[in-house]
Amino acid sequence: MSLPSSPPPECLLDLEVGRGILDRVLCGVDSTQESLEAVRQAHRLEEPGGSLIVITALELATSAQAGWAATAAAADLEERAQAALDAAKAEAPGASFRCVEGRADQVLLAQAESEHATAVAVGTHEISRSVGIALGSVTTTMLHDAPCSVLVARAHPAHEDFPRSIVVGVDGSRESAVAAAVAFRLGERFDVEVWPVAARGGKEFDIAAVDAIATGVLIEEGKPVDTLVATAGKADLLVVGSRGLRGVRALGSVSERVAHRAPCSVLVVRPPAPS
Repeated sequence: MSLPSSPPPECLLDLEVGRGILDRVLCGVDSTQESLEAVRQAHRLEEPGGSLIVITALELATSAQAGWAATAAAADLEERAQAALDAAKAEAPGASFRCVEGRADQVLLAQAESEHATAVAVGTHEISRSVGIALGSVTTTMLHDAPCSVLVARAHPAHEDFPRSIVVGVDGSRESAVAAAVAFRLGERFDVEVWPVAARGGKEFDIAAVDAIATGVLIEEGKPVDTLVATAGKADLLVVGSRGLRGVRALGSVSERVAHRAPCSVLVVRPPAPS
């Protein structure tokens, strides 16, 4: 699915509606390139004057399983954690860095709450959605339980140019209006085109409400998840709104399924956690 070559759309909303979503960003990092990509993208998208905290989890409980070699295993884990932070420091100058003991998903959730994070950024190892739900992957846990917006970062060939194009899903809802404001604010910051996309195949579709959000909305007849995933193939970043459902209530939501399936990075916009 290609984006139209007509003049770029315009947001009809006050872009201040999208302010604050990327003010206080928390990013998890480990020894993988996927997590370093999350650091790079979080650093790029962080609001000017905002803050970025990069955290690596030190799961010392696993070293106890090494028996007599537990001390050496713990030392190895600490060395890897420090190496992950050192690599992240090269990607995000000016950020704060810390190592926190605990399981990665639980550490990120706890830190997001205590730091009043407005967004959490994580890399993805592209395991299937069903496996992520069953095994509790960090990405899936953030999408289900994070108290704030979530950036699921995927590899981008030109880090310094991210994002070069943005797609945002709109359906006329308040949540999609906030997502559109965030997307167009990013478009304005990075001087890139933003394309709003709507799908008629959802449970409710109010064309007047969609038209009140932006001009030039690309309207497709398919289902929302399929439409957004297909359109995202032409973008670097897909922005979608979320009603803020957490836990089991988040299972099966459009934003959760899109974040797992999209070929590009996805920013799931939720209301900021109260300070």
